[in-house]
Parts: sequence; C-alpha cells; structure tokens
Amino acid sequence: MRIMAFDYGTKRIGIAVTDPLQIIATALTTIHPTEIWSFITDYLQREEIETFVVGKPLQMDGSDSESAQHVLGFVRKLKKTYPEISVAEIDERFTSKMASAVIAQSGKKKSKRQEKGLVDTVSAVIILQSYMQKKEY
Repeated sequence: MRIMAFDYGTKRIGIAVTDPLQIIATALTTIHPTEIWSFITDYLQREEIETFVVGKPLQMDGSDSESAQHVLGFVRKLKKTYPEISVAEIDERFTSKMASAVIAQSGKKKSKRQEKGLVDTVSAVIILQSYMQKKEY
C-alpha cells in the first residue's frame, strides 16, 4: 500500500506518493484545490493508500502559521471523507526553499525552476520523504 503526501495551498496542492513497498517517494502532480476530492477518489479506485501525509505550516517558533487553518480544514475533510485511511501531519517548514534548491541543482532552465506548481510537487516529495524517515525510527 502506498503513502500519499500533500503540500496544501489555497491556489495549488502538490501531491507525491510512494511506491507500493513504501521505499521511493515520487512527485505525482499539482492540482487546484477544487479538484482535490475527485482526484483522490479517482486515484483510490486504482491504488491502495495506507496513509495520507499533510504538510503542517508552522512559524519559526513552532506555532501555527496563517495558512494553518486551511490545512486543518483539509485534514478534517480527509479524515471524514476517507475514515479508513490514517492521516499524519508533518512540519513543512523550509520545504519550499528546499524544493527550489533541488530544482535549481537539477539543471532545469530558469523558467522551469520558477514554475510554482513544480515547487509544490517537489515540496510534497520532501514532506513525504521526511515522514518516511521519521517512520523508520
């Protein structure tokens, strides 16, 4: 069973998944928040998901950021809509900066590096990798 991670935003949601053995985290897509529920439902018809992982936006002091309320609403709806799938939240501080650095190091052209959707998807991969590393202990 796979793990699916989300970098939730009010304009875009980056999505990443693991392979069925939960070894490799892979970027899946970036979609508009209005499309997320049909996307997840369609995906679940093809693949089994064990856990949803959602990046939790925190301030430097560990308190919730301004966008945390939107993420909380998303997490609540995930739990209500898919009660059979566990939901984990993980600190997402610095994931966008880390994603931008990874994209820059990949040798992509500047125009590609500045695509916000790509940053969101890579951020979802970083969130998923962080969760997988914590889960190993």
